[in-house]
Amino acid sequence: MIPAADAWGPFAPTITASERIARLRCLTAIAHLSCGPRSVELVAALREAEADAATLPDALASLNQLAPLDRRRIWASYAAITAPTRPRHCTPNVEDHA
Repeated sequence: MIPAADAWGPFAPTITASERIARLRCLTAIAHLSCGPRSVELVAALREAEADAATLPDALASLNQLAPLDRRRIWASYAAITAPTRPRHCTPNVEDHA
């Protein structure tokens, strides 16, 4: 079972199977690019979780076993990539209003 505090991204209990796979692939890419060989076990666990959701706690455990800096880099990148888009606020050009 995944604790409520860890129910984010691909570990959220209310997402569809296809959304879970998409989030797992995103997290896999971030882990590989951010940590390289230090994330080999995590990447393998995330790929296994794509095929079997019952292994999600194992993938989360692999993530939590990384060094704190590696975890923070992964979390920060995942949060930045998956953040909802915000509407752009146009700043008026002063010359257009003269």
